[in-house]
Amino acid sequence: MGIWIVLAIGWIAGWILFRAVVVPEREEPYRRGEKVSVIIPARNEAGNLPHLLGSLQNQTYPPDEIIVVDDFSDDGTYEVAVKYGVNVIRNDALPPGWTGKTWAVWNGYRQSTGNVIVFLDADIRLAPRALESLLQARAEAGGVISVVPFHVTEKFYERLALITNVLGVFAFTSPFELRSRQKGLYGSCIVTTRRDYEAIQGHDSIRAELLDDLNLGAKFREAGIRVTNFLGSGLVSFRMYPNGIRSELEGFGKGAVLSTAKLRPATTLLVAVWLLGLIASEGALFLWNTAWAYPLLIGYVLYAVQLYFLVRYVGKFGIGMPLLHVLSTLFFLVILIYSAYQVVFRGSVTWKGRNVQVGSRGDR
Repeated sequence: MGIWIVLAIGWIAGWILFRAVVVPEREEPYRRGEKVSVIIPARNEAGNLPHLLGSLQNQTYPPDEIIVVDDFSDDGTYEVAVKYGVNVIRNDALPPGWTGKTWAVWNGYRQSTGNVIVFLDADIRLAPRALESLLQARAEAGGVISVVPFHVTEKFYERLALITNVLGVFAFTSPFELRSRQKGLYGSCIVTTRRDYEAIQGHDSIRAELLDDLNLGAKFREAGIRVTNFLGSGLVSFRMYPNGIRSELEGFGKGAVLSTAKLRPATTLLVAVWLLGLIASEGALFLWNTAWAYPLLIGYVLYAVQLYFLVRYVGKFGIGMPLLHVLSTLFFLVILIYSAYQVVFRGSVTWKGRNVQVGSRGDR
């Protein structure tokens, strides 16, 4: 009886955590008329920039200026950006107390002139109506918005991130985070007015934070500015780690442990319950000859059905991965162990060739 309860409560927890808060696609032209600046920090993003800059050129509501900040790349990022005719600046030498990304974004802001600022990671891809839909969503919601992009995968190792992505979405759609004082933003896609951004002193106020987006959201909340998060669905997408499983492990590993500290206890508890039920259900693959086999197998199938529903909003993970979710769960546990090792034993995390110290101490 106990195993049925664990599986049922875990499965239900997933439905409580998830909300399909998708950015509404704008059908009529956006006519607010603000000057819009897009700022893109880029470190070794020569392969990604053509997708993003090409999609920006095809927007139904084109931005007034696009600023790419080359953060000491060694792969031709600067040259690729120049070909698209955007404003490309080379990041200044990293001063003490800053992380690479916060310094790049801050330098981009200092060069910008827009009334509305759109911060985009270089791996973002935008549908033609995405920008005006984002601007309209921010105008209607007020304050600052961010978007959890739809994760596009092409190779098998990328699809192993299914469970990690679902957990990330839970953190941003949980109803318990709506009024949290620590409510974070998703850093890949943020839209804010210049006035609100300057009211919190922008990225200068979180210059040394590894989880810059989560801490930036908290700064907006402290200033009484509303924070709203959406899912990108068909409008905002990205391909996160096309350069191999090592980059995927490092990328997810840098925040897997630290990010949990920003969540409300109710969210953390439900995520843990969902994970417990998921892992328990996967025991069906190893306990065929026990009395638990039948309930565990039913639980396994129920979780697979739930994941098939969630991936419609989370990303493209292929037909098989929701059914083979045990593989993705194992990968998530590897990420968690790796992240804990870096945070607890090393005191720093590795990302894009930099060792970033944990605890607001900046880059090495």
